[in-house]
Amino acid sequence: MKKVDVVKKILYANEKYALENVLFFAEHKKLCLNMISSPGSGKTTILARTISDLKERIKIGVIEGDIQTDIDAERISRTKAPVVQINTDGACHLSAAQVSAAIRELPVKELDLVVIENVGNLVCPSDFDLGENAKIVVLSVAEGDDKPIKYPGIFAKSKAMLINKIDLLEGGLVDFDIERAKTDARRLNKDMEIFTVSAKTGEGMNDWYAWLTESFKNV
Repeated sequence: MKKVDVVKKILYANEKYALENVLFFAEHKKLCLNMISSPGSGKTTILARTISDLKERIKIGVIEGDIQTDIDAERISRTKAPVVQINTDGACHLSAAQVSAAIRELPVKELDLVVIENVGNLVCPSDFDLGENAKIVVLSVAEGDDKPIKYPGIFAKSKAMLINKIDLLEGGLVDFDIERAKTDARRLNKDMEIFTVSAKTGEGMNDWYAWLTESFKNV
């Protein structure tokens, strides 16, 4: 009886498309970021605010991943940024093949940056390379400061982390030790850039914008 390692076969097939995507972005000299978080972290709000605030400096296109619905894509479209929706119909992550098809629907030549907003999940998306230049992980203070040690994979692989919803810390609405989260994340990834932000109020967003602007210039 021949044993087939299904996971290895799936990852191998994904890697072929991921390499094609890497070459595509390199050929067009575009930066691509894969944004990953738990559901409800506020990554769509971060993305929408980033697009609006930087519209005079950076042209951003979005690939929006969800299990069902196009609610987040509708929110992004209101910023006037080009957006392509991918529904996974139950899968907990986007695949490189799906991204490969989606980028052909974006006006890539007119863009500086493509952001992939992955399906809300801290586990599955971390294993699937989509051909991006970097992964960005978003953690909200409402989730708890133990997430880097509970879900080390994505924090070890991410180039930057945004700790969002810091406005909730005022008045003790939630318990979250920012320094603990930073320390645990940097034990996994000493070079990680960390930004504490509130996409709702705008606090801390300028530091994120400065890093983002410098990143796409270096592609």
